[in-house]
Amino acid sequence: MSAAEIKEIISFVGIGLLILAIVFIQLGRNKLSGVFATIVSFLAYICLIVGALIVFYVVLSGPTQ
Repeated sequence: MSAAEIKEIISFVGIGLLILAIVFIQLGRNKLSGVFATIVSFLAYICLIVGALIVFYVVLSGPTQ
C-alpha cells in the first residue's frame, strides 16, 4: 500500500468517528436518560475529538506522492 492509500483509510476512520459521534449525541439526547445518556454522550464527545484530530492531521499533512 502506498502512503496515499494509508492516508485515505485513516481519513475514512476519522469520518466514521465523526458520523458515530453524531449518532451517539442524537441517541443520548433524544432516546436515553439518566446514567446511560451521560455515558453515551461522553463516548460521543470522545469520538468527536478523536475524529476531528484525525481529519485535521490528514488535511494539514498535505498531499502525498
